[in-house]
Amino acid sequence: MSRRTTRRRLLRLTGLAGVAALAGCGGNGGSGGGGGNRLSWHAGGTGGTYFPLSNEFKTVVEGRTDYTLNVQSTGASVENVGNLASGDADFALIQNDIASFAKNGTGIDAFEGSPVESLRGVATLYPETITIVTLGSTGITQMSDLSGATINTGDLGSGTQVNALQILDAVGISDFTEQNASFSQAADQLRNGDIDAAFVVGGWPVGAIEDLANTNDVVLVPIEGQNRQSVKDAASWFSDDTIPAGTYTGVEQAVETVAVQAMIATRAGMAEATVREVTAAIFDNTGELTIKTDFITKDSAQDGMSIELHPGAAAYFGTGAGTGTGTATGTGMGN
Repeated sequence: MSRRTTRRRLLRLTGLAGVAALAGCGGNGGSGGGGGNRLSWHAGGTGGTYFPLSNEFKTVVEGRTDYTLNVQSTGASVENVGNLASGDADFALIQNDIASFAKNGTGIDAFEGSPVESLRGVATLYPETITIVTLGSTGITQMSDLSGATINTGDLGSGTQVNALQILDAVGISDFTEQNASFSQAADQLRNGDIDAAFVVGGWPVGAIEDLANTNDVVLVPIEGQNRQSVKDAASWFSDDTIPAGTYTGVEQAVETVAVQAMIATRAGMAEATVREVTAAIFDNTGELTIKTDFITKDSAQDGMSIELHPGAAAYFGTGAGTGTGTATGTGMGN
């Protein structure tokens, strides 16, 4: 059945309701490391950037501290906020726009009127590129071609879905059929002809798109010109970004788009010493990382921080644990 505008809004309300309930709990959990030295670290889908990067953090932290990180694949940002609020997660990767929405209880249905007061920031990481991917066989080459299309907007309740709906609304596209699935599942849907296009939010290159491009004629739909300006006018956390030529097989031209910012978050109930030690392990040893190494640095780790820092992170970075005032930042180089 076609799910047009009214159906899309219903999905936003019902699909995010469970997350909103979790966020409203605002639980602080334990005061230490989530059960002794075992820490629960919530990432994202296996086809995105959050999951492999989180596993690199796991290797670094476990090699430098006595903590063990249990990295879990999730629906990413919005779900991860709920898991932090309920105490199911000790650390998580989320988008800085979602963090601001959650902390202030505004912006999206999941958090409207239910601020997650226990949410705390640790560090920002890298710009997360908004990628709209399709196949050459669909004939879709620009955003206006998405009108009437079947579009995967990301996992239900994810930051990707939030951003996709914001962008489509900003450019005036309301007539589309929405599908909700992970990046990897979206790639399969494109291969099988079940959808026309998919939104992916993550640092390039995204594994699911790489795999798809290796076997199919992939087209990346630009967000450029007036469309890009309309998106930035609608939401201040979007910034200019570019996917370089050659990032994916067969995509020989640079593609203009927008980005938000990835960040590490935790919860107020985590012990200051635990957060400080985990943060130090990561940012004192960024040379051991292989993903997003041009962006993940101690010097830039507070760029775009949109919420209050955890005292443990503030102690490590030598800054006050006040409310973050930064906004999502891009570099014009992609992420």
